[in-house]
Amino acid sequence: MAKAPKKTPSRKPPASKPASASDDSRPRLVTRDEASTRIVNVGREVYTDVIKKNRKPTMRFPIRALSNVRYDIKRGHFEIRGKQATRTLTYNTVKTFAQSMRLLATTKKDLLDKQDIAGKREIYYNSKSWAECRFDEQPESDALLDDMEAMLGVNREQLGYIPEERGGEVTGPLIVVDRNATTGEVVKINCAKLGSGAWSIPSRVEHLSFDAKGAKFILVIETASLFQRLVHHQYFEKASCILISMSGVPTRACRRFIRRLADDQRLPVLVFTDGDPYGYCNIYRTLKVGSGQAAHINRYFCVPQAHYLGVTPQDIIDYKLEDATHPLEQADIKRAQDALKNDPFILHHKEWQAALHQMLKMGVRIEQQAFAKHGLNYVLEHYLPEKIKRQHFLP
Repeated sequence: MAKAPKKTPSRKPPASKPASASDDSRPRLVTRDEASTRIVNVGREVYTDVIKKNRKPTMRFPIRALSNVRYDIKRGHFEIRGKQATRTLTYNTVKTFAQSMRLLATTKKDLLDKQDIAGKREIYYNSKSWAECRFDEQPESDALLDDMEAMLGVNREQLGYIPEERGGEVTGPLIVVDRNATTGEVVKINCAKLGSGAWSIPSRVEHLSFDAKGAKFILVIETASLFQRLVHHQYFEKASCILISMSGVPTRACRRFIRRLADDQRLPVLVFTDGDPYGYCNIYRTLKVGSGQAAHINRYFCVPQAHYLGVTPQDIIDYKLEDATHPLEQADIKRAQDALKNDPFILHHKEWQAALHQMLKMGVRIEQQAFAKHGLNYVLEHYLPEKIKRQHFLP
């Protein structure tokens, strides 16, 4: 990892090198034609079962749960195990089966073949023309879309589906090379020259390219308010880093952007979240190694080169923030205990086990903004430079 900011940029990884996805650092994405072929093959199998073999057709989906994943330390992310769920056409499943087939057909005909896009909400409303197999509520269509993605082994973004939520914001020494979707004209965005604002990560990021010659590392931040403070004071100039705001659990677009940028520019990644079980076991862990729900596509969206900067339980002591904490709620305690018992990532790293045990023993959680106790700009003038210089990061 790059040390504290110096005059000569350094792009060496942290002294404590993270699990690297060396064999999987740039997994090949499925092309539009390949995705279309996979859908056709599913339809062909169903046709063969019904017409030629006179038997009930089935679809098989990987079980998307933490219980069906393992932590692959070499590749640096959660890998899905072999457990599968089977959907067989029966009297009780006929509607769901029909919806699955109709969703596959719509994906191929209206999105892949026409090179179009659609949001989840649009697909839900589009189904209103599907007569008996329309969706009654959007969670039905969302769940089937996730099943289809897992069954095909294709990111839904590659199928033409765009997320409803924003992807995150970026500022700092980075030029993003985009293009006009209508004209194909190349557009260069200088993320260091956006005044008091930042560039919003688009929902699809595969076509982007980067130039980050002046950056030493990427600093990923949980809360929008702290991100805005760093932007307001142009912290990226002092630290020679790219700042990225997650605004909570990072979206798939945000995670994919960070992964592509880190791989392409060979930049280390530091993550700064609130010091609570949600920040540790949901936000950070999802960014670094993925989730059980998305284990079938974690290799595209995780950032295995990420390290955790803070806020840690030890920071509360080191920076005398005991009176700026909040008591752990029962939900916090349960989340931490569940992680210590069931999370493959936490179970692999003794450092994270120690941090969670320390937090539970102290009985408190802490927010990023707590450093304001020592002054509004203490976090950028003291905390961040000191932590980056010491390089005492959690894996």
